Amino acid sequence: MKERIVSVDIFRGLTIALMILVNTPGTWEFVYPPLRHADWHGYTPTDLVFPFFLFIVGTSIVFAYRNKVANAATYKKISIRTLKLIGLGLFLGAFTISFPFINEFDQIRFPGVLQRIGVVFFFAAVLFLNFNWKALIGICLAILVGYWVWLGFIPLLGEVPTFDRAPNNWANYLDVQVFGSHNYKEDYDPEGLLSTLPSIASSLLGIFTGLILVSKRAKKEMVLVGLGVIMLVIGYLWDMAFPINKAIWSSSFVLVTAGWANIFLALIYFLTDVKGIQFGSIFRYMGSNAITLYFLSSFVSKLFNSIKVNNDSSVHQWLFENIYRHDFLSGEFSSLLYGLTVVGFYLLMALVMYRKKIFIKV
Repeated sequence: MKERIVSVDIFRGLTIALMILVNTPGTWEFVYPPLRHADWHGYTPTDLVFPFFLFIVGTSIVFAYRNKVANAATYKKISIRTLKLIGLGLFLGAFTISFPFINEFDQIRFPGVLQRIGVVFFFAAVLFLNFNWKALIGICLAILVGYWVWLGFIPLLGEVPTFDRAPNNWANYLDVQVFGSHNYKEDYDPEGLLSTLPSIASSLLGIFTGLILVSKRAKKEMVLVGLGVIMLVIGYLWDMAFPINKAIWSSSFVLVTAGWANIFLALIYFLTDVKGIQFGSIFRYMGSNAITLYFLSSFVSKLFNSIKVNNDSSVHQWLFENIYRHDFLSGEFSSLLYGLTVVGFYLLMALVMYRKKIFIKV
């Protein structure tokens, strides 16, 4: 029987809940600063959410594949799951409510959150199956240092490269050259091509945490906290040469976010798996159908923003303005209430699915 570590499921579900919260405010005009992404360099609590999920993908790989053999059957399962994730992401990027329900080709976004999860899962799982932890550390370091050298020192368009949002930023440049009009932004994509490389390192760092959790060592929570602090220190020191930045997924960003992930996971692990305190079960339920609930939330949000109640308002706008927007509430608080309602709905759905033993594995 597989060992089950409750904290990993809670962490995964909590991350998905936060992803839904930051993606569905009542209005983007009024959002509390911590619930926004950083403009470019630096980070906010919102910028931690996606790397936390990629981190826990790596941790989950350890539980799912530590007794698997690297053979054709295993690679087939990994590949099928990867293609499902990429396919779902492309569907979200292409869907429109107007017949034939597919956007004009030049308006379809190719990169995306689910696409990145799929690619990261594929490479992290394959690497885990084929290399021991020492080799994985070497690969992770090579990715982080190599990415820094590429973005910071290899000339681009005859100029010194930059980490700023500019045409001579390697990550931005490749996004425009490869994806053209299919990016989220005109000049770059936050889930772009080159920045996917260090996001694999985010998952590899999660694998190291998973190996610690399945080991027989004592005081695992203290090991995770120590590891997290070391990553934070190195990440902040590296920030002086390679700024912490989610948009280009800088190497310092990888280390800082993985550092916080280790610390938060260690706290949940200590409370649930060590002390046996019962809390956060609702997030555990959400973690059991994480990708399904995230996909549904994104799809329904797209529907609500596309379907018109009248000529002026979408379903989303109508609900927000008529139910949540009041003179005695600030715009930010009203917007947050809407987002919390959406999260509450999917938490309830997670509870129902869990009790009915509905587990949809993507």
